[in-house]
Amino acid sequence: MTQVRAVLSWLGVAFTGYLAVGALLWTTAPQYPGVQVAAVALYLVTTWVCVFAKPRAAAPVDEPRAELGERTLLPAWAAVLALAVAALVPSASWIAAGGDSRVSDYATWSMGAVGALMAIVMVRRRPWTAWTGVVLVAVAAALWIGPAAALALGVVGAVLWVALAQVLTILMDRAARDTAELTALQREASEWLASQEGMRRARRTQIQRALAVAGPVLAHTIAVAGHLDDTERQLARIAEGTLRDELRGAALLDDGVREALTAARTRGAAVSVLDEGGLEDLSVEERANLRTHLARVISDARSQRLYVRASRHDEVVVTVVGRSDGADGEDTVDLWHELSRAARDDKPEDADGAGA
Repeated sequence: MTQVRAVLSWLGVAFTGYLAVGALLWTTAPQYPGVQVAAVALYLVTTWVCVFAKPRAAAPVDEPRAELGERTLLPAWAAVLALAVAALVPSASWIAAGGDSRVSDYATWSMGAVGALMAIVMVRRRPWTAWTGVVLVAVAAALWIGPAAALALGVVGAVLWVALAQVLTILMDRAARDTAELTALQREASEWLASQEGMRRARRTQIQRALAVAGPVLAHTIAVAGHLDDTERQLARIAEGTLRDELRGAALLDDGVREALTAARTRGAAVSVLDEGGLEDLSVEERANLRTHLARVISDARSQRLYVRASRHDEVVVTVVGRSDGADGEDTVDLWHELSRAARDDKPEDADGAGA
């Protein structure tokens, strides 16, 4: 982009220089050649200032326009200078030419030259300034040489140049904006694909870990066609539960929690682990503390049935519920433990505490 901008800048310098040379080539000298030379010099200096001037501070532009370069917006002082040239240079050229030569090429050069200058101003994102400059040169031309001659000798060309510059600027802005949006969409798509790949890898790791534990037992069960003794049946139930834990509650597990779950199942408890989310906003350290506390709660529990659930609740991140058969045969809650987001050192409550 920088190289393209530099090439276009120097093309603008060369073209405006070519227009200025036309003002200095005459077969019959103008009435005031010094005024003509001064007008040409002022025009060239102003044009090159408008091409290369940089704003003192970065103007607040949107991202697509920022992609077009830091020199996009013409400084205000340079815009005022361009308007001064549009107002003074055409009149100075006609004054220098004299009454009989005002339609000569070296007298009417200013209309095309100011049109080129205003096209540069338009590209530098001063549209009101550019169109004001065109109006100034058109009014001056109409007053000096008449409306018909003004239209025939340069005003129409000046209008077309500025209009074309505005159209190109709008198209460039639209292309830059579309490019920025496409880049953002591609970035979002890449991030989504990366997250999906990460989730797939994590899922494969969980399944591999679960199969490493449950695979041998399940393979043996298939090999003996389900004819297992009591010990093997117990191991199969533990393996099944371990596999289910890895698939449904992997975020809650570490080695300590897995050992506690295995111990609970070994003593005959039925354990269900379910992760419904809510752990994503915890730090690594907070997750480690949560799992340590969870392992302690499961190890201390003596319930016949344990339910461990992580949720997206605003205050409670993990709930452990224990249920057992009461003396009257009714199902009772003998453990209710909630691990909150704000504090993670809560003590387990018994059934009375849960019901209070």
